[in-house]
Amino acid sequence: MVKKKRAPRKKSSQKTDYKKAVAGLLLLALLVIVAAFFAHHLIQGGQPVKKTSIHKKTVSKMPVFEIYPKKDKPARKPISKPKPLLPAQLPKVSIIIDDIGYEKIIADKFLNLDAALTFSVFPHSPFQKSFVKKAAAKGYEIMLHLPMEPNEFPKVNPGPDALLTSMSPDELISQLNENLNAIPSIKGVNNHMGSKMTAVSAQMYQIFSVLKKRKLFFIDSRTTAATLCKPSARLLQIPFAQRDVFLDHIQERDFIRKQIKELIHIAISHGEAIGIAHPHSVTYEVLREELPELQKKVRLVPASSLVHIIG
Repeated sequence: MVKKKRAPRKKSSQKTDYKKAVAGLLLLALLVIVAAFFAHHLIQGGQPVKKTSIHKKTVSKMPVFEIYPKKDKPARKPISKPKPLLPAQLPKVSIIIDDIGYEKIIADKFLNLDAALTFSVFPHSPFQKSFVKKAAAKGYEIMLHLPMEPNEFPKVNPGPDALLTSMSPDELISQLNENLNAIPSIKGVNNHMGSKMTAVSAQMYQIFSVLKKRKLFFIDSRTTAATLCKPSARLLQIPFAQRDVFLDHIQERDFIRKQIKELIHIAISHGEAIGIAHPHSVTYEVLREELPELQKKVRLVPASSLVHIIG
């Protein structure tokens, strides 16, 4: 019996079409994934990420130390006729060391200086509890260094604890109370960044209302000439003062020495002055060298000694 020969298999286009269909589906799926990825990041980059409570955890990533005003206009300038003082009375100066809580070694060095410095501590920072305990044992005054929204936000992030202008009143008060509760022993507050937030009067009223209830003072770091902290403090009648000189926004020894002299001149003119420095090694070294001469010309006092009710 002769076997029938099978017809030769035709080169069907069906197999080719099937491969093309599979490849097309895979490409489509890849495009969908890529589009979703970019859409997610565009959304996050265009608006603030929803904040979650961090009351039960610390924040280990060090924030940017500060954004200094490009054109800093001093709140008080040296004057030709200084404020009269008693013969044995020296003008008062408070030096606040900001941004404490992340750099343990250098912060401990500042604690060992023989001077009445004031330390402003970040909420929920990794070394805040141990530092506050050591500072309290040595009699140092502690403030809360309160992160606030800068004009450069979100490009520059003041930290996950920051008060933002986009917050509702309830969100703002909740985050503020959370930050205040993080360091119960504080006597007052000063702002970290905040060039945008401190220029919004309605939200400063809300913040100062809480500080008033807690009997805390506020010192304006003056990161913008547009700040409305002073009129807000006058309205709410909370103890208030403002920074006169940033000592170390340029980290050079000669510059820091020049800023210390400027601080002394303002103190002599007005009877008092406030300087703000940061936990930099060069700042520590210059302060250690300059303190003996500085203390001959002014009396170093805690920040709470220089706050006043306005009006």
